[in-house]
Amino acid sequence: MELIDGKKINAAMRLEIAEEVRKMVAEGKKRPNLAVIMVGDDGASATYVASKVKTCHEVGFESTDYQYPATATEAEILAKIEDINQNPEIDGLIVQLPLPTHISESKVIEAIDHRKDVDGFHPINTGRMAMGLPSYLPATPAGIIELLRRYNIETGGKNCVVLGRSNIVGTPISLLMSRKANPGNATVTICHSRTKNLKEVCASADILIVAIGQPEFVTADMVKPGAVVIDVGIHRMPSAETKSGFKLKGDVNFDEVAPKCSYITPVPGGVGPMTIISLLQNTLLAAQQKIY
Repeated sequence: MELIDGKKINAAMRLEIAEEVRKMVAEGKKRPNLAVIMVGDDGASATYVASKVKTCHEVGFESTDYQYPATATEAEILAKIEDINQNPEIDGLIVQLPLPTHISESKVIEAIDHRKDVDGFHPINTGRMAMGLPSYLPATPAGIIELLRRYNIETGGKNCVVLGRSNIVGTPISLLMSRKANPGNATVTICHSRTKNLKEVCASADILIVAIGQPEFVTADMVKPGAVVIDVGIHRMPSAETKSGFKLKGDVNFDEVAPKCSYITPVPGGVGPMTIISLLQNTLLAAQQKIY
């Protein structure tokens, strides 16, 4: 069994992106600029945004942050998005989700210029991804693909089972794994709450990607010997083993499953570090105008 080290790949990609930025600046081009809109004061979102800003500065990006109270109106947010759409100094825009319930996430996502949609959620980017055309890929699926690529994990002709069908992870990674590419060319099954014989379906997978949002849902009897297991979940669980009283767990029961795997992502330190670096990769592409 080999651990797939997302921290190591993240560090390598940071150096690669920083070198690209250095070359751009040396050629007299402006630094990539990532804008983030956050509405409200959700603690997890605030931590994530702070990490994005820190990583931006580490690779030489500019970052522009817009903080709104939870009482901000939908019209205010849409107006700011339009302002950023028209601003040539800003290359990429992220609106941190979730939003307060009185603001429509779909309206917000569709309002972002698809050429600045480095989250990869705009319908145009989603459609282009589905067609195998150049597009900004959603960050977590893009990170998973990068892990598979850099660990030289064979995906062509393999049975891939995806647990979860969200628009953020499950659906896009199923498309990426099935498309004509490397990594890709897998035979993909998407499982969800209505799937029958779930244990048997999972146990047939050469590659099992778990994004179901339930802590330690996948147990050893659901995993084929020698399978590759990608755990997208992250949960803060009570634990007597740590000083904090909490421990991070994934959607996979790691201690049970890991001995059966050829490769597995740990939690933390697997898929998580790839999400932010994938956003920065998209922002670099936007600044270089390599997608459109």
